[in-house]
Amino acid sequence: MSISKSKPKWYQIHWFKEEDTPEERKLIVKLDLLIVPYVFLSYWVKYIDQANINNAYVAGLKEDLGFKGNELIPFMYLFTRIPMFWLIPFLDVAWGVFTLLQYRVHSFGELAAYRFLVGWFEAAFFPAIHYIFGSWYRGDEIARRGGCFYVGLTLGTLTAGLIQAGASSRLDGVHGLAGWRWMYIICSIITIPIGSLGFFVLPGTPDKPNRLVMKGRDLEIAKSRLKRAGHALEGRVTWRTFVKIAKSPRVWALLLLDIFFWNGSINTSTGGYLLWLKSLKRYTPSRINELGAIAPALGIFYTLFICFASDLVLGPSWAITAAHVWNIIGLIILTIWNVRESAKWFAFMATYSAVAMSSVLYGWINSQLSYSPAERSVALVLANTLAQSTTAWTPLLVFKTVEAPRFKKGYPFVLANAVCLILLAHVINRFTDARSGMCKSDYKIR
Repeated sequence: MSISKSKPKWYQIHWFKEEDTPEERKLIVKLDLLIVPYVFLSYWVKYIDQANINNAYVAGLKEDLGFKGNELIPFMYLFTRIPMFWLIPFLDVAWGVFTLLQYRVHSFGELAAYRFLVGWFEAAFFPAIHYIFGSWYRGDEIARRGGCFYVGLTLGTLTAGLIQAGASSRLDGVHGLAGWRWMYIICSIITIPIGSLGFFVLPGTPDKPNRLVMKGRDLEIAKSRLKRAGHALEGRVTWRTFVKIAKSPRVWALLLLDIFFWNGSINTSTGGYLLWLKSLKRYTPSRINELGAIAPALGIFYTLFICFASDLVLGPSWAITAAHVWNIIGLIILTIWNVRESAKWFAFMATYSAVAMSSVLYGWINSQLSYSPAERSVALVLANTLAQSTTAWTPLLVFKTVEAPRFKKGYPFVLANAVCLILLAHVINRFTDARSGMCKSDYKIR
């Protein structure tokens, strides 16, 4: 009589599933070494570039360009499709070039034009990254790997503050350039080489692989394990794809969930924490940027905890809940505002947990739509484009820089989105249980 194997305990972290063969495990490790480090570096430099507008603002950009207050805004993102196997490196390099050009700006209009173009490339970059992950990994493998590379997000924001602090204190005035201008030069020097590296290490997708790194046997194993898990491997986007998307309540629910996610965490990218530090009038620009690194540093812990917990214990809906309950506690404090200064420090630190669930969300979208590469690609593009597009105008209404640092409308707005995010995540989970036969245990490691 056979003896069934006991189920692993929650604290026993297994990188592979028991049924993965030695060849499959070797392939998984190869994919991990090719994709995860590169994406980690890409996210790191992206969020250095993205965060530096806030760091540069408090380090002298506002005064040098004569900003009046409300120009510190995100910009509308546009998207265009480019073949996947060279899309990401191309976007990396282009991102670096337009980051470099920002060092020479002399007006808000010029800066806005460059930021718009950077945002245009960003709109293509993020869904492409998530599409690659969903093309090679099963649903139960995505979140914790995403957690590893999403550390680059928080590390980038953290590093941006430290680089700007160093630039402000050591490079200000060198060759006649302000410290905040040197920030853009440094970022581009880091970004462009990393982008170029992608041409040689990214594996592409199983249907359009990079033959420099993926051999025939690798592709056979990859396709076999994905088919066994119910993943479709081929399918082109046609007009019928959009019809199916338009008729799918699940897809629209996931899109709405992403909108709540972006708007439930926009306070982490609007510079509220840095502007509050500046309003205290006790810190130099260099010290403000050093202190600004604390919250992103905590974000590294938040990200790893939430992403591993999603795969190993909680499943997507409860991982999202865990991240945003902590975020909500901080947002309640910031909404009240008239509290001790120590409470505000705690609140700004707590709200950075909001971004920790990003990989969980996009891994969930990949898993839910693994039956159709076409629908999955369209949904990821729509999720990123529509959700990010809303953050091009919502901060204009609720996070006006002239209202800093309290933002009487901003923090309640983000709080409401965080609550809606949790509620909708559980509705989707319930709907999935009832209508597709899949549940959160499908995303856990057996």
